[in-house]
Amino acid sequence: MEPPLILLVAGDPSGDLHGSALARSLKASGARVAAVGGTFLRREADEFIEDLAAHAITGFWEPAAKLGFLLRLGARLNRFLRERRPAAAVCIDYYGFNRCVLELAKAARVPAYYFISPQVWASRPGRVRTLKRLVRKMLVIFPFEADIYRRAGVPAAFVGHPLLDLIPPPPPRPAARAPFTIGLLPGSRGGEVRRHLPVFLESLDLLRRRFGGLRALLFASPHLPDAAYGAAAGRAELVRETGYLRRGQPDLVLSSSGTATLENALLGVPMIVVYKMSWPTYAVARALIRVPRIAMANILAGRELVPELIQGEAVAGRVAEAAAGFLDDPQRLQAVREKLLELRGRLGESGAPARAAREIIGGLRADAP
Repeated sequence: MEPPLILLVAGDPSGDLHGSALARSLKASGARVAAVGGTFLRREADEFIEDLAAHAITGFWEPAAKLGFLLRLGARLNRFLRERRPAAAVCIDYYGFNRCVLELAKAARVPAYYFISPQVWASRPGRVRTLKRLVRKMLVIFPFEADIYRRAGVPAAFVGHPLLDLIPPPPPRPAARAPFTIGLLPGSRGGEVRRHLPVFLESLDLLRRRFGGLRALLFASPHLPDAAYGAAAGRAELVRETGYLRRGQPDLVLSSSGTATLENALLGVPMIVVYKMSWPTYAVARALIRVPRIAMANILAGRELVPELIQGEAVAGRVAEAAAGFLDDPQRLQAVREKLLELRGRLGESGAPARAAREIIGGLRADAP
C-alpha cells in the first residue's frame, strides 16, 4: 500500500520550524510529506513546493504588495490538491493565507487539520466559526485553546507546545551581576528587524553609559543575511545558531514580541518586550485585539511579569529605562527569572509534534475502509 501523502503549509519562521518537527514525526509514521514553508521544511519534506516563509508577509496591508505571488501560489496548491489528492492538508499558524488553503482543501474534499491555532482568544473570535466549517480537528499548543474550540463545537486536541522539545529546562545559574550581558532579539522578519534594531542599538548605547563593560549578543534569524544587521557592527556580537545554546546566556533581553518571548520564558531570561509596526497596521490591530497584553509570558502568567513597550512607547529612552530597572536590582531580575521558569509547567509535556502526528495519522486510519 502506498504511504499517505500529507501537505503541510507554513508561512512564517516559527511555523516553518515547528512544521519541520511535525514532518519528521509524520515520516516516522510512514507518511510522505509535501510542504510549503521555509528553510527547515525544505530540509524535511519529500517534496518542497514553495518557500513562503522567506517572503515575510505580515500585517493587514503588507500582503497587498505580494498579491500576485500569493495568487499564483494559491493556484498551484489548488492544482496540487485536486490532482495529487493528498490524504490530508495541515495548516500551521499563519491564518491569512492558510484560510485560503483550508477553503481549497474543502473544495477538493481533502480533510484539513490545523496545527498551532491562530490566536482567536486575542482577536477576531469570529474565525472560530470559519475553522469549524473548514477544519476536521484543531491541534492546539495551549490548554486554554482546546476549551475555546470545544465550547464552540470544534474538535480540538491539546498536544502541548513544540518549544518544550527544543528547549530543555535550563540549569540553575547564579544571580546576575556586572558586567552584564544583554541579548537583542529584533524579530525574525526583515521588516521587524528594520523597525526594532535601531531602537535596540540606541537603547544599548544609553545603557553602556550607565553600566560599564556591558556585553551584547545579537541573535540573527536564519532567514536573514548578515547585511540585515549591519548597523550592529562593532556594537554587538552577531550570533547564529540552530539551537538555544547561547540564547540562555544573557542576563536580560530586549525582545521583539512573538515566539521569542515564550522562548525567553522557557530559558528563564527576563526581557523587555518591544513591538513596532506600520501605523495603519497598528490602528487596525488596536481595534481588533481584545487582550490587555501581547507577550505570551505575560498572557500565561495572567499579569505583567515583564514590561511591554508598544508602538509610540517603543523608543530608546523608554527601553533603556525599563532595562536599567532590572539591572539596578539583581534581586528583581532573579525573582522574574524564577517566575518565568514556572510557566513551563502550564504548557504540557514534550512530544507535541509526535502527538500531533498521531492525531493526524489516527484520523486517516479511521477513514480507511
